[in-house]
Amino acid sequence: MIWSAKKDAGRLIDSRRSEMIKENLEFIKNKALKQIEEAGQLDALNEVRVNILGKKGELTAVLKGMKDIAAEDRPRIGAFVNETRDAIERSLEEAKRRLEAAALNERLKSETIDVTLPAKKRELGHRHPNTIALEELERIFMGLGYEVVEGPEVERDYYNFEALNIPEGHPAKDEQDTFYINGDILLRTQTSGTQVHEMEKGRLPIKMISPGRVFRSDEVDATHSPSFHQIEGLVIDRGISFSDLKGTLEVFARELFGADTRVKFRPHHFPFTEPSAEMDVSCFKCGGKGCRFCKGEGWIEILGCGMVHPHVLEMSGIDPKEYTGFAFGIGLERIALLKYEIDDMRLLYENDIRFLKQF
Repeated sequence: MIWSAKKDAGRLIDSRRSEMIKENLEFIKNKALKQIEEAGQLDALNEVRVNILGKKGELTAVLKGMKDIAAEDRPRIGAFVNETRDAIERSLEEAKRRLEAAALNERLKSETIDVTLPAKKRELGHRHPNTIALEELERIFMGLGYEVVEGPEVERDYYNFEALNIPEGHPAKDEQDTFYINGDILLRTQTSGTQVHEMEKGRLPIKMISPGRVFRSDEVDATHSPSFHQIEGLVIDRGISFSDLKGTLEVFARELFGADTRVKFRPHHFPFTEPSAEMDVSCFKCGGKGCRFCKGEGWIEILGCGMVHPHVLEMSGIDPKEYTGFAFGIGLERIALLKYEIDDMRLLYENDIRFLKQF
């Protein structure tokens, strides 16, 4: 009898403990739902989640007490615990979606774009005067059947001087104030070395121009720079004469400066051509009458030229008895200065947007 009474008392205690846990779960659920409803921001909502469902939350503390419940009551209490958790999590998720939508709407209101306002103007880049002049020169010569060939800016002494009939000790070497890297390697002083590379390939005939940057130890002023650009031209074939050179350059000058342009050739000396000449064009500002632009002379010098020296042909493996040719060199900056009436070479390199916007 005593044992039976103790057993009944134990059941009564277990039943009472189960009811207390159930009441506690109901209280936690109602409390959580109220806090979720009152949460006005995502941070407050997350705080509710941590306080109720976190590792040290109120619901977790209740679950730790499940071990004290009678075995036959655990399934019923466990189901109620799951229902409580599910109800809280559903409410949290709904509130999260609501608060996120509200936050998005507020952000959209604050970031509203007034489509009636004028748009921001995009500044487009401008081609450099040198680039414009180079493209025009290339267009003219490619129209005459020339190929555009590039060469190395870091060159060997042989290609920059010796192969162009400028041996060791030649005065022309001193005149050009070369930037040497070592005794044999240098920054090219002229684009003529590219011609030698092409001639050595042995693919004849040759009809090419070679634009590129060259380097000389010059002081920077209105007409000089230690880095500038040249365009070298070369034609090698059977039966090429000085009249071919004159005719080609006359066509070039008229295409560049206008159909009324006249040309004049003056004798000159270059080590790699013989005979050699400098070519002038009639002033395109005054028509040859004389003005400030041409310094009253009516003529403007634009390039040097001549027939390729037989020795240069021989050194490149070409028989001068069978082939002849002509070459010319044009300063790109000089063409740009003349064509666009720029009186100071330094303007080409200062990157002043006010200057560049004119082109």
